[in-house]
Amino acid sequence: MDIINYLKKHENKDMLRFLTCGSVDDGKSTLIGRMLYDSKMIFDDQLAAAESESKKYGTTGEKIDMALLVDGLQSEREQGITIDVAYRFFTTEKRKFIIADTPGHEQYTRNMVTGASTADVAIILIDARKGILTQTRRHSFIVSLLGIEHVIVAINKMDLVDFSEAVYNEISQAYGLLADELGIQNTYYIPVSALDGDNVVDKSNHTPWFQGKPLLELLDTMDISKEQKSENFRFPVQYVNRPHLNFRGFCGTIAAGSVSVGDDITVLPSGKTTTVKSIINAGNITEANREATVQEAYAPMAVTITTEDEVDIGRGDMIVHTHSLPRVSNSLKVMLVWMDDKPMTLGRNYDIKRATSVVSGHFEHINYKVDVNTYERTQVKALELNDIASCRMILTRPIASDSYKENRLTGSFIVVDRITNNTVGAGMIVGVSRRDEDVLKRGSKHYSDAEKALNQFIRDNFPEWECKTV
Repeated sequence: MDIINYLKKHENKDMLRFLTCGSVDDGKSTLIGRMLYDSKMIFDDQLAAAESESKKYGTTGEKIDMALLVDGLQSEREQGITIDVAYRFFTTEKRKFIIADTPGHEQYTRNMVTGASTADVAIILIDARKGILTQTRRHSFIVSLLGIEHVIVAINKMDLVDFSEAVYNEISQAYGLLADELGIQNTYYIPVSALDGDNVVDKSNHTPWFQGKPLLELLDTMDISKEQKSENFRFPVQYVNRPHLNFRGFCGTIAAGSVSVGDDITVLPSGKTTTVKSIINAGNITEANREATVQEAYAPMAVTITTEDEVDIGRGDMIVHTHSLPRVSNSLKVMLVWMDDKPMTLGRNYDIKRATSVVSGHFEHINYKVDVNTYERTQVKALELNDIASCRMILTRPIASDSYKENRLTGSFIVVDRITNNTVGAGMIVGVSRRDEDVLKRGSKHYSDAEKALNQFIRDNFPEWECKTV
């Protein structure tokens, strides 16, 4: 086969990212190992290593312990649990896949959040013998919080309940009520035995009553496409390219929407406006054409944009269409997942990293903490490890913000401890306060706190000068 055509064929496949989650010992790693094994995506040396390790650590008797194909840490193999997020890649004739195998222990919920942050689909495993557990509810809540629209409920270990249709129906109905409570719209239910491969890659003869697709076929055919044209253009600036005196370009990856040469754009938070002069697409550059330009670019292309006017643009700024401005503010309502052993305390300064911007900020108020067992809201003054809460976050300078539901990239952030440089939290922007909003109501100029104070002083003491306020 022509290697160029082979690579081109795989290059044009669409990508689907999914994660496995659920309670401990529900069979997440085993399911992924079985999927890789049955789809012939395991190399001979990996299989030989798994066979050898199964004799030492395995829990499946004479059979290969499929979980060992995914759990690579020594402590994971010794304890028979998943601790860190394990990523695996495989491909079929129709799609490319990136799998995130996440831990089930409550202690490692923060690792599960990491794996879920980029996923399109979540596979939630439920042990057919135990039904819905606390960690199942916790992970389902996080999945809904992170905006994952497609959830596959894999009811595992059906071989241990004699492939009972009644057990399958009971768990499906119970999870359906949970999904309705959390607002999860697209749910799919599959009875599986990850250990033996029933309904993982091929349909099982043990479940003639199940009329749906096996897991891999469902993943292969699931429609996860979103309407891109209606999204507002968002371009976080990552780098200013200034190779010589006659060129200044602004590099980055388009987070949403599209942009064309000649479009009117606004730079936030400064509010300066200009027009797109050219768009340089690195993917089109050849030896003969060192600066290949295109007329239009769209998400998620990495491009360099030049402007008609000399505008002050730096890393962390966001370029948007002038006709679709996001709010600009330093006061944000957020949902925060705390990921550090040291509690989060109000008023302490942290580094907030959002897209390409890094801003100092603190949490002014905790609106409520969510009890993941009952989904009730409680009042607290600090957050402990794995707590999820609604908070008000105050930044030292305004940023252009979208809600997480509108845009994952521009609506999410991480919290970094300024002393240890550890990532201690992850959050989603829910709303933008009007308290200190800078939405270009006075032309394209950004007003600082000092300028606002001066304007107020003039209005109070020199009303006849009000028309001359700065």
